[in-house]
Amino acid sequence: MRVPPQRTRREVSGLIAASAALLAAPAVLRAQTAARVIVIGGGFGGASCARALRQADSKLDVTLVEANTTFTSCPLSNEVIAGLRDIGAQQFGYDKIAAEGVRVVLQAATAIDAQAHKVTLADGSTLPYDRLVLAPGIDIDFTALQGYDEAASTVMPHAYKAGEQTLLLRKQIEAMPDGGTVAIAVPANPSRCPPAPYERASLIAHYLKTHKPKSKVLVLDAKDNFSQQRLFEQAWKQLYDGMIEHIPLSQGGRVTGVEVATRTVITEFGNYTPDVANIIPPQKAGRIAALAGAADRTGWCPIDAATFASKLVPDIHVIGDACLGGGIPKSAGAAQAQGKACAAVIARDLGGRSSEPPPLTGVCYSIVAPDYAFSLAGVYQPKGDLFAEAEGGRSSAVDASRETRATEVEAATTWFKALTHDAFG
Repeated sequence: MRVPPQRTRREVSGLIAASAALLAAPAVLRAQTAARVIVIGGGFGGASCARALRQADSKLDVTLVEANTTFTSCPLSNEVIAGLRDIGAQQFGYDKIAAEGVRVVLQAATAIDAQAHKVTLADGSTLPYDRLVLAPGIDIDFTALQGYDEAASTVMPHAYKAGEQTLLLRKQIEAMPDGGTVAIAVPANPSRCPPAPYERASLIAHYLKTHKPKSKVLVLDAKDNFSQQRLFEQAWKQLYDGMIEHIPLSQGGRVTGVEVATRTVITEFGNYTPDVANIIPPQKAGRIAALAGAADRTGWCPIDAATFASKLVPDIHVIGDACLGGGIPKSAGAAQAQGKACAAVIARDLGGRSSEPPPLTGVCYSIVAPDYAFSLAGVYQPKGDLFAEAEGGRSSAVDASRETRATEVEAATTWFKALTHDAFG
């Protein structure tokens, strides 16, 4: 039997000191090669964050938890409603993300134990984490409008989560008689993609002009002013003169409830009975954010804008539409930028490095006809707990030519391809 050599007093002292230093180090740093990061939500923010984490540090143990096997994109889904695009062009899977070394778990997260650092899944199993990223997107607030619940949405669709609701609204418009009215109820901010309801009104008007020219679109708005209003109103006059009627808040446009049996839309100043009612209610952060304790009384998640760290729960970060973001919009482009920035912050922290977070950039395209679009690009910097708009943003010119508007449609298609490739591979 081989007897191990005796260590000198100096060697023993060195080992004791090294062991003490290791025990004194933070647990995450001691297990740095296996630090566990879970991302809940496989939309633009969550998918981009999971990929960026692996790219930033291949030693990280990254898990993406998503309830659906297929993601259906909201950007460009208004084209599906107008019959200009197939729903299949909006759908993406997670195979390429898994091939990059991200563990993809296709189950719903049902609970979070922030103290024990564990996520419970629908099958009852649990996943431990060192850092948790919540990217749950939005949920519809079915308590906000009298009479409008989940059952009502099967009759008066919101179509603000792309998929079945998108197709339902499309079918209702296709079945509507010529001379009918499509009413769109628009909520107050904060809301997902603020220009989207007005883009939707435009593309529905395009469909009606082509197939049911005696029909009209009624926009019942809980706001007096909206994003890129001059550009939308200019386009409506040029393309759909007399087909779109916008009733703002000050003129009684805010919808307060519905009567499903009679398809009645109730406002503060009067009621409407359109042929098709697209009811977009107020929204809130996805349910798992509330279960984690990361959402406050507003229904949204307050964060440290520099790190995306929850202000309410330690070791949890929140990105995308679920955040109280201040000046940054709730949009796919912004969510993707946040996902990448959050991944950089987490990789930096777990690796013991220091760096300043870069400004976030985001662009939003509004397509109002097959050959007519405009855009808004923003730059955002952390300012306290929120994001503030910084210099460098731009909006399409009001006096741009029709050729320029057509070019922006091509740019929107290119942007969408880049956005989805960055998120889903």
